[in-house]
Amino acid sequence: MSHYFDPTPRTDDERRTVTVEVWGNRREYATSTGVFSGGSLDKATAILLAESTPPPAGSVVLDLGCGWGPIACSLAEAGSTVWAVDVNERALELTALNAAGLDVHQALPQDVPDDLQFDAIWSNPPIRIGKAALHELLLTWLPRLAPGGEARLVVGRNLGADTLQRWLIDQGYPTERVASSKGFRVLSARRP
Repeated sequence: MSHYFDPTPRTDDERRTVTVEVWGNRREYATSTGVFSGGSLDKATAILLAESTPPPAGSVVLDLGCGWGPIACSLAEAGSTVWAVDVNERALELTALNAAGLDVHQALPQDVPDDLQFDAIWSNPPIRIGKAALHELLLTWLPRLAPGGEARLVVGRNLGADTLQRWLIDQGYPTERVASSKGFRVLSARRP
């Protein structure tokens, strides 16, 4: 069985187009099978975008687990330089297509420059990879936040949002719930 977090999806590449409106911008995106939420904008990402305002123009932002790029493209349209990171090669290909003309850099995790720091990290993190792998993923990227930088995460309440909030606090990242909607929590974790 193929998962959206597999590097090379084994499913056929069946393209479709979806229309998404974020922060007053309406645009069409190419999506496909073998990537996260390949048929539409998923509810969690929609809530993250609806319950958040973009960082200040000129910010350098990491979209962790970019999928087909709705977060990356929305942030870039709002004036950020975005690094869209995913392990799924098809997702990166779709993000490149969708972000044409925008300040978005698609990359595998190992291809992000080691010295690059981020003003913000935005993510609908891949909870289904398991708790240990998720913690490892977050502990890899959260230290790359610039001092005072924010990680904005959306997590389902029933998928451990409150437990993750406590864990982030225990790791030294003050974290608050900034929104709650339709069973999802939007968390803001700060680098001290």
